[in-house]
Amino acid sequence: MDDAAIRAAEDRTLLATYAKFPVSLATGRGAWVTDTAGKRYLDLYGGHAVALTGHCHPRMVAAIREQAERLLFYSNAVYLDVRARAAEALARFLPEGMRAFLVNSGTEANEAALKTARMVTGRPGVVAMEGSFHGRTLGALSATGLPPYREKAGPLVPGTVFVPFGDERALAGAVGEDTAAVILEPIQSMAGVREAPPDYYRAAREICTRAGALLILDEVQTAPARTGARFYGEHPGVLPDLVTTAKGIASGVPCGLLLAAAPVAERVREGDHGCTFGGGPLASAALAATLEVIEEEELTENAARMGELLAGGLRAVPGVTEVRGRGLLLGAVLDRKAKPVRQALLERRILVSTTPGDDRVLRLLPPLVLGPDEVDVFLDALRAVLEEEPPDAG
Repeated sequence: MDDAAIRAAEDRTLLATYAKFPVSLATGRGAWVTDTAGKRYLDLYGGHAVALTGHCHPRMVAAIREQAERLLFYSNAVYLDVRARAAEALARFLPEGMRAFLVNSGTEANEAALKTARMVTGRPGVVAMEGSFHGRTLGALSATGLPPYREKAGPLVPGTVFVPFGDERALAGAVGEDTAAVILEPIQSMAGVREAPPDYYRAAREICTRAGALLILDEVQTAPARTGARFYGEHPGVLPDLVTTAKGIASGVPCGLLLAAAPVAERVREGDHGCTFGGGPLASAALAATLEVIEEEELTENAARMGELLAGGLRAVPGVTEVRGRGLLLGAVLDRKAKPVRQALLERRILVSTTPGDDRVLRLLPPLVLGPDEVDVFLDALRAVLEEEPPDAG
């Protein structure tokens, strides 16, 4: 199908739920994707942080192909050798004592986390952050602090109180004897790539411990490895009670995880959760291969190195006023609106994202195989785009 036929087929059949780049992609390798006309694009968007090990990593392709030829699907009603392999890879990767519940997406992982917190504590309340994004299903949406996502879906699940992200005093004042959990993203990606000081995360841990509430870190975008650590909590030295992750955990195969520290995991019983497709053979094969590639190719370390290189380069570009984030989840704050810059970069065949919470932020979520030459390609293009027109006056 040519580009026009592809767009027409999607537009006449699928609900118009996404604003799309005017690009029809056909193939991808590493940090690059190619459209149906053969044009090649540097991908610093990663399909929204999903292409973690790069597009079509040979190990991923081989693992998925091999599993598809052996057993395409069976549910959690049986044991699977491929799921056991994924479990062993997880055991090597996770903090000691953590156990996993396998689901399909980040919003499903967050639903399971909120449900677990209520079941384990016997309490109804949730404290969430202004500017947060936890998903589009009703429970996760009820803990999402970006108003545009909430406005059309009410009434939402009751019991959530919102406080400013990074405000220790507000958090301490909101957590009480009815609080089941505090849920937060360590980096608020959708709000403009906002990160709090290390002491804030340590304080959140202490506040939850004192109150008998659970601390949930939503690492759907930050883990695994994207921030230069396996999990973000390693940076401030915080072990949460529950962690959620998804996006790149299986390099493009739908997969999400709820991770529970030992004291919580011990209280989860048969029948408390269920997920038909969670931990299926394809997802398990992709999950295991992703974790193995991260370890063997030292992608955690590469995320840290390339993140420093990219952030340093951005700070030297005229028109960039601030660089937020960590590792390869970065936000470049511009002296102008970001969407026209995103469009100009697209015309130069570079894919980047923006954020609904801050219209001056370019958001970068590239594959963790990004290299220094590709960093230079992006920085040169951004510098040229920002030099072409003066900043707006707003």
